Amino acid sequence: MLALDHIVIAGRNAEKDSVAYNKQFAIKAVKGGEHGNWGTYNYLAYFSNEAYIEWLGIRDYDKAKKSDNPLIQHLVYMVDKGRHGPFQFALRTNQMDDYIQHFNDNQIPFSGPFHGEREKPDGSLLSWRMLFPSYNVEETMLPFLIEWNGPAPTANSLANQQAIMNINYSGVDKATFSTIYQLKNRRSFTNQFTLQNTKIVFQESGPLSFQLI
Repeated sequence: MLALDHIVIAGRNAEKDSVAYNKQFAIKAVKGGEHGNWGTYNYLAYFSNEAYIEWLGIRDYDKAKKSDNPLIQHLVYMVDKGRHGPFQFALRTNQMDDYIQHFNDNQIPFSGPFHGEREKPDGSLLSWRMLFPSYNVEETMLPFLIEWNGPAPTANSLANQQAIMNINYSGVDKATFSTIYQLKNRRSFTNQFTLQNTKIVFQESGPLSFQLI
């Protein structure tokens, strides 16, 4: 079963934006690291439900603009349009190859997998793979799948006590979402779906948002 891995927030300055969230929600964030291949960097806030927030910023605009990674393309679009706040989220899996087969078998357009890595402040290297069901950033958003090379960096001694309890999402309806991500329909509220560690609330419209408790 899939779990929420992290929510991605766009802004002009990832460090300042993380500080603003700290003041508003009483959470602590730490420096993540640099993504040299993409021209980006991040700050992170970990939570008790093994998920985190990523403030993703651009260090080298020209390099980011040329990236073929859909997440970086989406970030550049947000920055170019002067839009800020949550815009993407990642679903954690350890069966990415099965999802590639599922997308191929069911003619679901996708990009990837993309290899990602960043150098942590202690000098060690963190790596992962990302898989993106295709979407048009001007019209909708589909979350991407992430598979870590080793333990996911969510169980952290710096984790905040709060948990990300709800994700409010209006990209596609619940039935379409379930088909894309191979999620079994459950007898529950028609506009909600429970992941391993949080709940997605499907809405007809509105920006991506989340609830911390």
